[in-house]
Amino acid sequence: MGRLSHIAARLALVPLAAALVAATPVEERAAALSGTWSVDLRVELTDEPYSQPMVLTVAADGGVTGSFYNSDILAGRAGTAQGRTCVAFRTTDGQGLYHTSACLVDGKMVGQTWAEGRNFVLPWTATRG
Repeated sequence: MGRLSHIAARLALVPLAAALVAATPVEERAAALSGTWSVDLRVELTDEPYSQPMVLTVAADGGVTGSFYNSDILAGRAGTAQGRTCVAFRTTDGQGLYHTSACLVDGKMVGQTWAEGRNFVLPWTATRG
């Protein structure tokens, strides 16, 4: 193989190598959702600031672990469809179950929590940190 042919063959492998190191959709979802979030739980945006931490870890199989409002996530899943990356999980305060779901929108989480035993749904937003 001549020198130019050898160089051309090596250059042809560059896109393949880049594809092999590029993040998969699962890895991208995990990176987008995983981490510490500050959840704004105000009922009205004019209310006094009130936030609680949410820590998410998304596994390769889409399972979600972590905590929200200082309660461990009992069961959770992450998924991507229709151009949205979302998470849903269940926690408890020892008195009742809380069902939470959220989707990433422009770098923020937009979600809601249903407090099954307390009979309310609270929409919220969250930012990293």
